[in-house]
Amino acid sequence: MLEQLLIFTRGGLILWTCKELGNALKGSPIDTLIRSCLLEERSGLASFNYDSAGAAYTLKWTFHNELGLVFVAVYQRILHLLYVDDLLAMMKQSFSEIYDPKRTDYSDFDEMFRQLRKEAEARAEELKKSKQVTKPMNNLKKQGGQLQKGGFERGSNRSGGGSANDDGDSDNMRGRKLENGHSNVGNVEIEESRVTGVANGKENTSSNIGAFDVSKLQKLRNKGGKKTDTVVSKGSNPDPKKKITKKNRVWDDSPPESKLDFTDPAGGNGSNIEVEAADHGESMMDKEEVFSSDSESEEDEEVGKHNKPDAKKTGWFSSMFQSIAGKANLDKADLEPALKALKDRLMTKNVAEEIAEKLCESVAASLEGKKLASFTRISSIVQAAMEEALVRILTPRRSIDILRDVHAAKEQRKPYVVVFVGVNGVGKSTNLAKVAYWLLQHKVSVMMAACDTFRSGAVEQLRTHARRLQVPIFEKGYEKDPAIVAKEAIQEATRNGSDVVLVDTAGRMQDNEPLMRALSKLIYLNNPDLVLFVGEALVGNDAVDQLSKFNQKLADLSSSPNPQLIDGILLTKFDTIDDKVGAALSMVYVSGAPVMFVGCGQSYTDLKKLNVKSIVKTLLK
Repeated sequence: MLEQLLIFTRGGLILWTCKELGNALKGSPIDTLIRSCLLEERSGLASFNYDSAGAAYTLKWTFHNELGLVFVAVYQRILHLLYVDDLLAMMKQSFSEIYDPKRTDYSDFDEMFRQLRKEAEARAEELKKSKQVTKPMNNLKKQGGQLQKGGFERGSNRSGGGSANDDGDSDNMRGRKLENGHSNVGNVEIEESRVTGVANGKENTSSNIGAFDVSKLQKLRNKGGKKTDTVVSKGSNPDPKKKITKKNRVWDDSPPESKLDFTDPAGGNGSNIEVEAADHGESMMDKEEVFSSDSESEEDEEVGKHNKPDAKKTGWFSSMFQSIAGKANLDKADLEPALKALKDRLMTKNVAEEIAEKLCESVAASLEGKKLASFTRISSIVQAAMEEALVRILTPRRSIDILRDVHAAKEQRKPYVVVFVGVNGVGKSTNLAKVAYWLLQHKVSVMMAACDTFRSGAVEQLRTHARRLQVPIFEKGYEKDPAIVAKEAIQEATRNGSDVVLVDTAGRMQDNEPLMRALSKLIYLNNPDLVLFVGEALVGNDAVDQLSKFNQKLADLSSSPNPQLIDGILLTKFDTIDDKVGAALSMVYVSGAPVMFVGCGQSYTDLKKLNVKSIVKTLLK
């Protein structure tokens, strides 16, 4: 049963709702659909699942792009309504005939909707009956095949007269199973049975039927027997001439350390390292430009080069005729060549294939049915629509002004806590130091928390950054609970009056459940203000897997009913990728979190903001 059905404009004006349904929806599924799907260029999806406030809805929609209308149907997810797509298509056609931009009341559409609904339900019933008729026929065919197969197996089992023949038949049957690709156990069983037969002094005389060659197996068995014999002979008759024993090297007379833990909370002998923060200069975070001016100037020279491959595919005359005369309504076939070329271009820029395909589907959904103006080419319209979609995706949906949030937390007399998470080797500690340096330039007091108690040398690495930047560091050594260390660090920062606590965590793969459980505990126990995912700009498809599984594990393993997920992204090694900037798009599309920092070098000043326009131009260049 449908819960809700409505028609509204792209501007948000509701034109018609079904009064017959009138069900009060739990939560706000329509608002969530618009905010999380339609505005985020995910309109190419087939459906949207809404889970909140104890409700589980499925939402389906369709567009009338020429009129700027959206048709949405909401129903319980447990109900698999087959007629919803057909109903939306018929509503779209019927409502477009009576639509007037000046009208706001369409109560006369109620009677037409009842007829359309009955027709859609009748079609769905006919389709269901036709499927039920075809199922028994398929079942009869399957049963007949099973009977024939069973008869063959019984006959083959009865054909043997002696024990040797029985063994041969069973081996042959196992060989057939392996030949069909159903099981690999038969191979092991055959080799074991043949080895056992030879050990007992008997030889298997069964014919070589199936995928096995008895001679090859005999050779393999003989080779295996020779190897075992040599091993036994070596063990029983050792050669004193060839036996060489390595002597243990003695480094000093002192007993070895029980643990390789060189943590020195007091600073030790390394306190003489001078601070070098003043010599690094101004951080690049306060500069707007991401790419060099040379790459910007090259883009203007190649404006007319984007559409050449499409013109060759569609033909010069046809594309020129359409651009001069215009086209009534664009359909999917018209958009397909341009979208395919655009998808290939995005994938060459390191965008994940799945993301590129979904983006093209969303652009197709937004353009299908629109009228092509005169002197306009299809490829240029697709290019403009994709550029607009990319800008909308990469532009943050919320404010990412960390300095403002730090001052707001300072007014409440509590430190602003940032937790850095990510996989192994992406540069979490180094970029944590870059963020600390940028905050210090804005007169913000910073404390570092060494919560990577897993990797050897992690505490020493962070301590070195702290000495160079002259900021305090809170550490408890190795093999400690990182959640407890972070909690004590926040308490220490509150007592000392530090404005920001930067928490360094251990690198972990997204599939490592024990480490992901420890990270979920750290976030749940300390409730940080910002969870930053540190990822490499070098990765492509792996970025989708990393971010989606990080968020999934944080949600599944958290003890809170409303778990905190990744709030922002820090992209590292951005200076090594040239124009392969697609990882930024893939990460933002998957998580919905904005790119807040971009690491582009080895010094403390090499931290930038993401220039959305430059990224979009590079992706479409």
